Amino acid sequence: MASWRHLSRASIRIAKMSFHVRQKRAMSHIAIGQDGLLVTHPADIRYLSGFTGSAGALVLHGKRSTLFTDGRYTAQAKAEAKGTKVVIVPKGVLGAASAAAAAAGLKHCGFDASLTTVAALEAMRKAVPAGVRRSFFQASGPVVAGLREVKDDAEIEIMRRAALVGCRLFDHMLEFIHAGLTEMAIAAELEYAARLAGAEAMSFETIVASGERSSLPHGRATGSKLPKRGFLTMDFGVVVDGYCSDMTRTVHLGKATQEEFDVYHAVLEAQEAAVAAISEGVMAGDVDEAARSVLRRAKLDKYFTHSTGHGVGLEIHEGPRVAAEQKQVLKRGMVITVEPGVYIPGKFGVRIEDMVLVTGSAGEVLTPSVKAWTQL
Repeated sequence: MASWRHLSRASIRIAKMSFHVRQKRAMSHIAIGQDGLLVTHPADIRYLSGFTGSAGALVLHGKRSTLFTDGRYTAQAKAEAKGTKVVIVPKGVLGAASAAAAAAGLKHCGFDASLTTVAALEAMRKAVPAGVRRSFFQASGPVVAGLREVKDDAEIEIMRRAALVGCRLFDHMLEFIHAGLTEMAIAAELEYAARLAGAEAMSFETIVASGERSSLPHGRATGSKLPKRGFLTMDFGVVVDGYCSDMTRTVHLGKATQEEFDVYHAVLEAQEAAVAAISEGVMAGDVDEAARSVLRRAKLDKYFTHSTGHGVGLEIHEGPRVAAEQKQVLKRGMVITVEPGVYIPGKFGVRIEDMVLVTGSAGEVLTPSVKAWTQL
């Protein structure tokens, strides 16, 4: 994560904005009968308070919020956390937050069951009085995760910067790549260049797969050498001020066969069709179908083995899920990936991915680097 001592201007604007607004929205989405919310997921805590430490629990009740963390984060919490009271505890952050929620007079406190382990829930319940232990904590669903799907202007500004860092990295790699290099050398150069370009981390383990290995959708970089003739797929992203980018480009080394050329352009057509289908009010499943229908016409759909995309933000995988028959409606401010692929076992694979911002009437591509056929 970014050092809390060196926040960018965009981060400072987020820090100065009213986190009370986000907290109020979160409280308005809890289940009927609940009067508080315990937030424990780091990305959710950051979204609601600005705190980026790895140990924290945030209690929301009424118009109040309290962040609990331990002594390692005393200075950091005071510098980062906005719109919330900070309490430093010697140990047992989760238990302290749970006990405080009960002591505040809450009757039923919500929590995100999708992100809470059985062990964590047991610790939460042990921290509250025995008389209310059985009914105090109630599942409220992914309240904060749902709010995070729609980005505000400050978040979008950061994500634009992260996406453009990725584009510059791809341009750099086009000059670096040549046959005989290992996949691990490609990944190492890309990640080193990312750090020099200002990335605080990679969004996920960089995917580099060449030759027959390009048919592996999530092929990790190995000691395999790039072929003189064949595809190379690079799927990577960077983290800037806590927000992730994500893009995939496939290039070809040497002279391609007609089949390779045709498959690449079918994937490119599918990807562009899906991007063109994006706008506010469109169902996520319709975007997926726009890509899938192109590959179906090309008789390649059986080789498209994953969903078309996903949301991205403080985490690399967020809602909405862009997949077949998904009914969720896209909203202005969502940032999603569009990444159809074709993977022919034992031969080769192609994937092309962009990050796309949902606007009122279209999708704005945030990763505008070259996607046309690239032969090295």
